[in-house]
Amino acid sequence: MTATDYGRAFAAWRAGAGQDWRDYTRHAFVEGLRDGTLPQASYLHYLRQDYVFLIHFARSWALAAAKAETLDEMAAASATVHALVHVEMPLHVETCAAHGIDRVTLEATAEAPGNLAYTRYVLEAGYSGDFLDLMAALAPCVLGYGEIGLRLKGSTGPYADWCAVYGGEEYQALCRDVGALIDGALERRLGPEWQSLPRATTLQSRFDTATRLEVGFWNMALSPIGA
Repeated sequence: MTATDYGRAFAAWRAGAGQDWRDYTRHAFVEGLRDGTLPQASYLHYLRQDYVFLIHFARSWALAAAKAETLDEMAAASATVHALVHVEMPLHVETCAAHGIDRVTLEATAEAPGNLAYTRYVLEAGYSGDFLDLMAALAPCVLGYGEIGLRLKGSTGPYADWCAVYGGEEYQALCRDVGALIDGALERRLGPEWQSLPRATTLQSRFDTATRLEVGFWNMALSPIGA
C-alpha cells in the first residue's frame, strides 16, 4: 500500500504541493518520532496542542456535514466527527494522563499561535467556501498523517504506539475512505475532468496553504514554549 491509494485528487494535490509536502511529511518532528530522538517535552507539548486542534478539527468535519450535498457525504463527515470525539480525543486524554497530565490540565491548554492559525484557516475555508474548499483544507492533516504513519509503521522506541496507530489498518482504511469521498465530491460537482478547470487552481491553493500550516504546527510542536 502507498499514499497514492488515497485517491486521484490526493495524488494530484500532493504532487502540486511539491517541496512543502516533503517539508511536512519529513519534518524533524516526524523523524524524531521515527527514530525515538524526539524530546519527551516536545511530544507532550504536541499532544496538548493536538488535543486543542482536534476540537476545532471536529468542528470542521461537522461543518462539512452541513455543507454536504448527499446523504453519503453527510454520513462520512458525521462518522469522522464521531471518531474524533469518541476515539481519538479520549486517546489523547489517556496518553496524557499516563504522562502526568490530567484532564483538567489538558483542557486548560492555551492555544499556541501556530495552532490557532491552522485551525481557523480550515474553518474559514468551510465558512467562506463550499464542501470542496473544506475537503482541500482538511486533506493534508488526514491523509498526511496516513502517509507518515505508513512510513513510520514498525518503528520502535518511545513513540512506537503513535506510529502504529497512524500506520495501522484502521487509520489507513479511514484515509482510503476520505480519499474516495473527495474524489466522488469533485466528480459530482465538477465532472471527471475537474483538473482542467480553473477551480482546480483554487483547490490546490487551499491544499498548499494547509500543508504549509502543517509545517508550522510541527515547528510549534518542537518548541515547549509554544512559539
